[in-house]
Amino acid sequence: MHFLLSGFKIVLIDLLLAGDNALVIALAVRSLPPRERRIGIIGGAGAAVVLRVALTAMAARLLTIEYLQIAGGMLILWIALKVLIDASTPPDAAPAPKRFWQAIWYIVVADLTMSTDNVLAIAGASKGNFWLIAFGLAVSIPFVVLSSTLLSKLMDRFPVLIYLGAGILGQVAGDLILTDAFVKRVWHPGDMVRYAVEAALVIAVIVVGRIVCRAKAA
Repeated sequence: MHFLLSGFKIVLIDLLLAGDNALVIALAVRSLPPRERRIGIIGGAGAAVVLRVALTAMAARLLTIEYLQIAGGMLILWIALKVLIDASTPPDAAPAPKRFWQAIWYIVVADLTMSTDNVLAIAGASKGNFWLIAFGLAVSIPFVVLSSTLLSKLMDRFPVLIYLGAGILGQVAGDLILTDAFVKRVWHPGDMVRYAVEAALVIAVIVVGRIVCRAKAA
């Protein structure tokens, strides 16, 4: 019973903190046809969870490595622009086979980069029990898949959500960079600075992505 309760706690933690992960999955598969989109969502989410289980054991160490979150934030900014440009392509356009694997790559890299909070919370709830970590994360996969599928369908119907999603990834990138151990030690950014930087990155991702998409369409 204790194992099941702890596993349920891990599932809830993962669902509460996995909104941005579901978002990046939906963006990454947006340009794929329906059949490949379903496979991409399941495969990407599954691969990311497997790697996240392995990372949970060293979760506490992750936040103490200087420059790691800066690099992760820059990587998320790049992924936000790439998935925005790719997602703006009509999904019924015939994609090259490499686009499918490119989407899987985006999902796995972005999920691992953005999952520091998930990993730390799960590590605390599991108290280091590997099988409990694996159980909780595995049970959460169907929920992440369903939410990603719903988001991708909403993006088909309301394309403006693509830009909103990319902007949210810009905010996630800003939060990663400003909470890096080096940045906190040297700069000590306050809340106002964090909000200003995150807002600037949201706008930058949307504007640059829009410009690139228009240039590509032209």
